[in-house]
Amino acid sequence: LMIAAHPDDENTNLLAYFARGRYFRTGYLSLTRGEGGQNLIGAEQGDFMGLIRTQELLAARRVDGAEQFFTRAIDFGFSKTAEETLAKWGRDQTLGDMVWVIRKFRPDIILLRFSGSPRDGHGHHQSSAILAKEAFFAAADPKRFPEQLDYVRPWQARRVYYNVFAFTPEQEKENARLANRLEIDAGEYNPILGYSYGEIAGMSRSKHASQAMGSPERRGAIRNHLVLIAGEPAIKDPMEGIDTSWNRLPGGAAIAPLLADAARAFRPFEPRKTLPSLLKARTLAAAIRHPDAEYKLRELDETIALCAGIWVDASSDRFTAVPGSTARISLTAVQRIRMATTFLGAALEGPGAPQLDLEETPLPFNEPVQRRLEWNVPANASYTHPYWLEKPKNGERYTVEDTLLVGQPENPPVLSARFRFMINGIEFAVVRPVHHRYVDTVRGELTRPLVIVPPVAVEFSDTVILFPETKPRSVQVAVKANQPNAAGIVRLEALAGWRIEPAQRPFRLTEAGEQTTVQFILTPPAAESTAALAAIAEIGGRKESRSMRVISYPHIPAQTALPAASAQLIRAEIKTLARNAGYIMGAGDEIPEALRPLGIQVTLLRDEEIAAGDLSRFDAILTGVRAFNTRPALRANLQRLLDYVSAGGTLVVQYNVLDGFPGRETRNLLARLGPYPITIGRSRVSVEESPVHFPNPNHPVLQSPNRITAKDFEGWVQERGLYFASQFDSRYESLFSTRDPGEDWLPGGALYTRYGKGAYVFTAYSWFRQLPAGVPGAFRIFANLISAGKAGP
Repeated sequence: LMIAAHPDDENTNLLAYFARGRYFRTGYLSLTRGEGGQNLIGAEQGDFMGLIRTQELLAARRVDGAEQFFTRAIDFGFSKTAEETLAKWGRDQTLGDMVWVIRKFRPDIILLRFSGSPRDGHGHHQSSAILAKEAFFAAADPKRFPEQLDYVRPWQARRVYYNVFAFTPEQEKENARLANRLEIDAGEYNPILGYSYGEIAGMSRSKHASQAMGSPERRGAIRNHLVLIAGEPAIKDPMEGIDTSWNRLPGGAAIAPLLADAARAFRPFEPRKTLPSLLKARTLAAAIRHPDAEYKLRELDETIALCAGIWVDASSDRFTAVPGSTARISLTAVQRIRMATTFLGAALEGPGAPQLDLEETPLPFNEPVQRRLEWNVPANASYTHPYWLEKPKNGERYTVEDTLLVGQPENPPVLSARFRFMINGIEFAVVRPVHHRYVDTVRGELTRPLVIVPPVAVEFSDTVILFPETKPRSVQVAVKANQPNAAGIVRLEALAGWRIEPAQRPFRLTEAGEQTTVQFILTPPAAESTAALAAIAEIGGRKESRSMRVISYPHIPAQTALPAASAQLIRAEIKTLARNAGYIMGAGDEIPEALRPLGIQVTLLRDEEIAAGDLSRFDAILTGVRAFNTRPALRANLQRLLDYVSAGGTLVVQYNVLDGFPGRETRNLLARLGPYPITIGRSRVSVEESPVHFPNPNHPVLQSPNRITAKDFEGWVQERGLYFASQFDSRYESLFSTRDPGEDWLPGGALYTRYGKGAYVFTAYSWFRQLPAGVPGAFRIFANLISAGKAGP
């Protein structure tokens, strides 16, 4: 079991080596789902970012062969200390989750990706190792977390190692001095698979697309070093002295020779020759009562099905089902090798699963046997929402009340089908989730999970609704039908002081998938305030207040989430001098949508418009997060943008990242960002409550059109900023300076300069988090930045 803090912290070389090369059951425990990470492929953040990264981990595990686990800890963004991390996660609660996973998975060895010391950098990294060292002992102690013993038994792994890493030459030298290192070549070649484990690791790591983790498929030696932290020493191999044979299971000794016989009998063009030995082994394995035997029995059944040429599938005619509706389920079995096999039947498992009355039937060669049935979805069936998001969070931890779900990467399938077969008088079974199988005309045959959804989903067009003045504004609510003939009313609810007109709106939708939009007029209170706004649909005697978000990317299965249909209302005095803005999107953010309530017309600029379009029509041009990293056209046409500034425009450049690790930057994409030299560093301010100093409080950009004060930095989320400028030309003026506790002030987070008739602003503050989160002060400051060319002297 490998343990670290985030998706993409895992060492895929070692996972592939142990799982694909040594044939060990291998797992990766990521303490978080990566919710605080940034998104290179889209605009999703927070919960949705965690959902994407969960699926990226599962896609990676399908490549390298390992299994995936999580705790209930949340990635709340970069932390500079383990103390902060453990306080926010809850030390004992997160330790308990780790002990639970260890007791369920029962690993022989535990591998730590980090040391638990400041050399790890990120406080999450440090904490993952600190807790893992304690969990190694706590999992074996029946006095620790005794409530778990209703389901699992104490477990003592044999040893725990630190898989040393080196991001810098200094760390490499430090590692070379470590005593008693075990060396593993995780780059060995597997002639059966046709790949080295380094190649497989590259394929696996490249699944982390949202984090820009596309990786090379390395050939040749990849030396990994393991340093013993606790447990029995080993001299040459980390699994030394551990019985990994069937002898470790009671009654398992007789199984190993049968599996050896099956291996010797295996012929690629006649895999059925293995079946007599496999079936005998299956009979013996089924008689063993042991957690490991249950896992091996499932493996044996899958192997028997493969060697018998059996393919099975359970599919629904749709991917969404509404409580009280009916869905058609198709069960298919095909035998593609000539082998006398009897199809004993199939059983559906899940809410309201119908009972099948099937007669035993021989499976004909290469002719699909299909059974079709109707599934009446129970009227009280639970909706399919990621289980860890179902209840409100407890600080930086998810609230999961079902113990058996803790650690699991995703929800169990809504429905599963258990297919039963018999060969040579011995019964075996294979289980498949019921999914929706369909054909995309571009990508070919695909599947997506079956989900239970409400009859209608309601969603605000904006999750943050800003009132920069007291004028009423329209609020639009989309109503989408998930069933035919959906009719009812929609109403809004907010705190007293916010006037909503009319009280309700009717809707009528004929077809499933049809959508309409209803409009309300909201009048804010005169005083500045914030409030939650909820949309509620009443249909068929039910009240529904969930939106429906489908996240779809080519590298992961489509994911459906059903968050609450809510928005944040903000009444705050905010003025802007910019009315027409061009936006150069980078990795993806939601700032353009956030600016429109200020009365700003935002145009997303294509590459050809950056190169040859009329830029003079814009009061301001903004570059999105990581735009210089991801938009070659921006780098190529920077001088054109600077000419636009010189002619009187305003250019606001948001944060970009350095490629590679400290001291090992791979490409210098940020060599030129502005009219005068700016050097980007790796400094960040992670404490969102950190003080902010105003080097020049009377600066024109801080006075117009809004007067900026320290109060505007209150209520920030996740962080102040990241990748601040470490050096900058004296012609730039620093607007703000901030720091984390105990560190030096960082003046390079917001830099302003006049250039010709216009103004240039570089800013590394995390506006991409603050504006979508509805931080009023952040809107005020940002309005001043994009108005800088008109407000400056």
